Amino acid sequence: QVYLEESGGGLVQAGGSLRLSCAATGNGVSMYLMGWHRQAPGKQRELVASITSGGSTSYADSVKGRFTITRANANVWLQMNSLKPEDTAVYYCLAYHLLTKTNYWGEGTQVTVSS
Repeated sequence: QVYLEESGGGLVQAGGSLRLSCAATGNGVSMYLMGWHRQAPGKQRELVASITSGGSTSYADSVKGRFTITRANANVWLQMNSLKPEDTAVYYCLAYHLLTKTNYWGEGTQVTVSS
């Protein structure tokens, strides 16, 4: 079992920055693929960024050059710069076991960007 706790969301003006944190606990979690997804009202949940245990990263086209995902063992962060109103969503931390294909989700943290 893996437990994820997000923090760092809030209200920010367009052009501002926020840093989301995800603290993961559980057996072997440092070997999981970790990622951030987001879900805006009325839209499907979408992948924002992911990072492997080896540090390889992947980003949605909409956030490339603005967001940076990093990790240290079982903790993962999402640095979000140059925020836009369309980045407004609930952001969820994900831990994914590549072999068992098991997903674990955090409860989410709200990010609101005002224009």
